[in-house]
Amino acid sequence: MRHYVTLFDSNYLTRGLTLYYSLIRHAQESHLWIICFDDLAYQLLSQFELEQATLVSLAQFEDEELLRIKPERSQKEYCWTCTPSVLLYVLKTAPWVDEITYLDADLMFFASPEPIFAEAKGASIVLTEHRYIPELADQAITRGLYNVQFVRFRRDSEGLKALNWWRDRCNNWCFDRIEPDRFGDQKYLDDWTERFQNVHVVQHLGAGLAPWNASQYNLFKKSSQLYVESDALIFYHFHAIGIYWFNFGYLRGGYPITAQLKNWIYCPYFQEIARAHQKLVALYPQFESEPVNSKASKRSVSVYRLLEFIVREISQGQFFMRLFRLPIASSEKH
Repeated sequence: MRHYVTLFDSNYLTRGLTLYYSLIRHAQESHLWIICFDDLAYQLLSQFELEQATLVSLAQFEDEELLRIKPERSQKEYCWTCTPSVLLYVLKTAPWVDEITYLDADLMFFASPEPIFAEAKGASIVLTEHRYIPELADQAITRGLYNVQFVRFRRDSEGLKALNWWRDRCNNWCFDRIEPDRFGDQKYLDDWTERFQNVHVVQHLGAGLAPWNASQYNLFKKSSQLYVESDALIFYHFHAIGIYWFNFGYLRGGYPITAQLKNWIYCPYFQEIARAHQKLVALYPQFESEPVNSKASKRSVSVYRLLEFIVREISQGQFFMRLFRLPIASSEKH
């Protein structure tokens, strides 16, 4: 059994459910610990039959130190701060768990992650690189060599040493700004191959495809399986996704998106998001954090307001690269 942990609040419910369903679809011997960062997320998820998940409320998770620093951070910064803490929480409360992998909530699996574990073998710590395209290479300096999207730790001396070191640093400083050697929870990982022993950096190209690296690779399909060069696509990181009115999703940030990425990766993801949203609305009609397929939101938002929104985003540097029409959500079960 592989054990994973993620964290998100009610604003990320559709993404979190999409992560869960995609993980168990491709890795049946998996268990996902979900740290719910608000009461609504916990209450709604409790009504789902997530047989391979353990739900943890914020009240169960937070300790005195986290509660002390919480007022100093934005919601996003606090979530970043808590990344090492959620990993330690699982190891402390579940003594039978020998290794734990953190997953960002905006991932979706396209194949089994077992090739990652086979490659890493007995490593205490497993990291995934950003692998930026040349146009974004400078971001490795400012935002870090590695992405926190998928990090695994063993319950051994080096794994616990790294986790506790990381928690101390994040509790001390974890903000959404770039400093010489710091950026959120992420840039702390830069020197881990020297700071700690038994660290493995994943070489499999299908682990961590993302908008900042995807356009440099040859993507193709073979017997319904997606490949990145010669490696099967394991998971994609749907960073900088917006899901808004009139059933449109968009990618911002100036990332280049090919037709293959749009049709084979983004459209299936939006369809899963729409299905998750449909399930949530059936349980809680007031759910409006991501108004996909919501008739009320369509009536209440005018074309003028949509255009106003686009202009504002562009003026703030959030350039619209693509608009994707969301497929109609079906009643198909996961």
